[in-house]
Amino acid sequence: MNQRLEGAKRRMEGASKAFANEINSVRTGRASTALLDRVTVDAYGVRTPLNQIASISAPEARLLTIQPYDRGLFQNIEKAIQESDLGLTPNNDGQIIRIGIPQLSEERRKEFVRLVGKMAEEARVAVRNVRRDVLNEIKRAEKEGEVSKNEVGRIQDDVQKLTDAEIKLIDEQLRRKEAEILEV
Repeated sequence: MNQRLEGAKRRMEGASKAFANEINSVRTGRASTALLDRVTVDAYGVRTPLNQIASISAPEARLLTIQPYDRGLFQNIEKAIQESDLGLTPNNDGQIIRIGIPQLSEERRKEFVRLVGKMAEEARVAVRNVRRDVLNEIKRAEKEGEVSKNEVGRIQDDVQKLTDAEIKLIDEQLRRKEAEILEV
């Protein structure tokens, strides 16, 4: 049973970490290198994450710079950024690619808050699905006589505590991201 609890904890933490990675790529009014984490570039015939073929930095609050390791990839990088759903326009001077991060309109901010809220709900559902799976395993084990009724109650409490902790973490991440998006 402890193995099942550890597995549940690992899967729940995975859901909250995936959520954290996903919301990092949501645009705010500030420049963040995480914005480009999901951008993949056609490099040497293979789709490669941008951060593996270029150095990305945020030297100013509203500016990202990209320095490709191979100068032959400038056009592919520009094309990949333009085709992404980020709504950013790269400027290439032959040495470095600069991306200005425009101020978000109030309407766009609200849209991003809704998007992040939807992502949070999907993460909560993933955590609850793990809880459901573990509880079903425990009930099956009880029917087969592997665990006692008292132990089932204890394990259910432990699983609920894990679930509550991960959902609380997801909610905290959501609140921080919403504040970041709404910051003018």
